Amino acid sequence: MIPGSGPPAGVKVVVATKPVDFRRGMDGLARSVKEELRADPFCGVVYVFRAKRADRIKLLYWDGSGLVLYAKRLEQGAFQWPKITDGVMRMTAVQLAALVAGMEWTRVVSPRRTQTPKEVS
Repeated sequence: MIPGSGPPAGVKVVVATKPVDFRRGMDGLARSVKEELRADPFCGVVYVFRAKRADRIKLLYWDGSGLVLYAKRLEQGAFQWPKITDGVMRMTAVQLAALVAGMEWTRVVSPRRTQTPKEVS
């Protein structure tokens, strides 16, 4: 994932809804993924973290050759975060791109899946 280009299509995104200490770097966040989220930080999933202040975001992602840490602070406004709970939530790559851009990601919906036609008409 290259900052500015958005996440790869179809990537799984997991949001840690509880704020984390933003002094943590990639190793500390990878440890949080493993111990608190009970997940593998090296499986290609994008893990999203928030600070207590809603204007900060960090993404942790294994790109196949190394661990990527992306951080952003909005100069005005705040990210639209889900309710703070002890847990995680999933979002689509498109919703993640909207969140990182500072947009209202909850309004971004995935198109409905359609059935594959059985015959050509």
